[in-house]
Amino acid sequence: MPVRLRALITAVCVTALGALLGALLPATAAHAAGRSVQGGRLDWGIKSSFQSYVTGPIAKGSYSLTGGAATVGGSQFRFHSATGTYDGGTGSFSSSFSGGVHFVGHKEDDGTYQLDLTISRPTVRISGGSGTLYVDIISKVKGTGAVTTSSQVPFASLSVGGIDMLGGGNAVQLNNLPATLTSQGAQSFAGYYTAGTALDPVSLSVDVQAAAKPKASSTPTPTPTKSAEKKETSGAIANGAVDWGVRRTFREYVTGDIAQGKWTLSSGAQDGGALFRFPAGKGTYKKDARSLEAEFEGAVRFTGEQGLDLLLSGLRVTVEDARGTLYADVTSADFTGKKVALATFTAKDLAPKSDLVALTEVPTKLTAQGAKAFGGMYQAGTAMDPLSLAVALTDDAALPALPDLGSSTTASESPSALETATEAKTDTTEAAANTSDGAPVLPLGLGAGVLLLGGAALAFAVRRRRTRTATAVPDED
Repeated sequence: MPVRLRALITAVCVTALGALLGALLPATAAHAAGRSVQGGRLDWGIKSSFQSYVTGPIAKGSYSLTGGAATVGGSQFRFHSATGTYDGGTGSFSSSFSGGVHFVGHKEDDGTYQLDLTISRPTVRISGGSGTLYVDIISKVKGTGAVTTSSQVPFASLSVGGIDMLGGGNAVQLNNLPATLTSQGAQSFAGYYTAGTALDPVSLSVDVQAAAKPKASSTPTPTPTKSAEKKETSGAIANGAVDWGVRRTFREYVTGDIAQGKWTLSSGAQDGGALFRFPAGKGTYKKDARSLEAEFEGAVRFTGEQGLDLLLSGLRVTVEDARGTLYADVTSADFTGKKVALATFTAKDLAPKSDLVALTEVPTKLTAQGAKAFGGMYQAGTAMDPLSLAVALTDDAALPALPDLGSSTTASESPSALETATEAKTDTTEAAANTSDGAPVLPLGLGAGVLLLGGAALAFAVRRRRTRTATAVPDED
């Protein structure tokens, strides 16, 4: 074939191929770009040695959970209700999570604390082969006591080397991403650690929504007109829910090494991670007196070793003169009772807003009857988990959403060759220096695991092994 003819044919083929790719690739990119992240969780211990210090014999402090955050495993906190975006074409990922952790320690004579730190709303952003963890943080500076409040501080750099973030699946899962404190993170951490300090690894699992289908027509669809915007209920409650986790350390005891148990929900109760939702509230609310009587559906049963078998059902709430009481029907091996007053709380503001009466995370204290219901594990007056209450006064008043933990996807339980090699090459010196429990920290560059369900990218997930100190009864905080 003549050289000119061959060159001409080659040019035509290249042009045709380019045109074909140009027609296909934009459609594929458009399909992958801008997909919403909706639902999911992030698990992170912040820094295990810091937890041990706060709750240990020197600081003699504690931590509490806010905004629906929970505990999981030996020493991790679970943040929930992921929202954000994922672009499978470029691998860019951004997701924020709800919930927070409040640490206090070194109590002063006036009741304040030298150590007072709140970390909340973690956000993970990955782009161009690098990752960063941002947090909202309120801290009391070590030494001076000055309180600083910062929003979305770039708190830690995340090692994402070796992770293929491209794909078109319906979930993103990242396991044990090594995290290193940034200079801004060290400053906002009130001076407890220097930049470059290894923090606990970060794991997350989120659901990715399907790409929106193109609309067939740009003509707007008329919105149907409601015949009645509101349906007044004349003091009767249209709907309601009470959220209560019982007690964090009790849940940890149930699933821990001693009781080795579980909880089971029935009759419509829902699990929000750090709390249980008892729905379908009905009863009455008196606007003038700011009083409330309501009962809710759902039951939770705790079972395990050491004779643990406790059923709470028929939850009720009464509020009068700003004093609230939580009741439940209790069934256990040692105690059975109907409408047992379990806990009390203060309800200063029961004024409705947008036809919704709501209390958010109000502190609760165990009653004398409640102490009997728990078989003497706790004394009367013990702080239980905070309680949230929402009562709709009209049919169209919406209740707050339950924490969204996303789907139950987990990493592959079969270690791949890459996972085995990673565990063998763990930098034990760094792990021993920066973690209190000797959990391995992945070497930089190898990264962790990503699972894009429905796509073709499946890497690895390193399972952390932790041992918990056995306690005879639940921790009293």
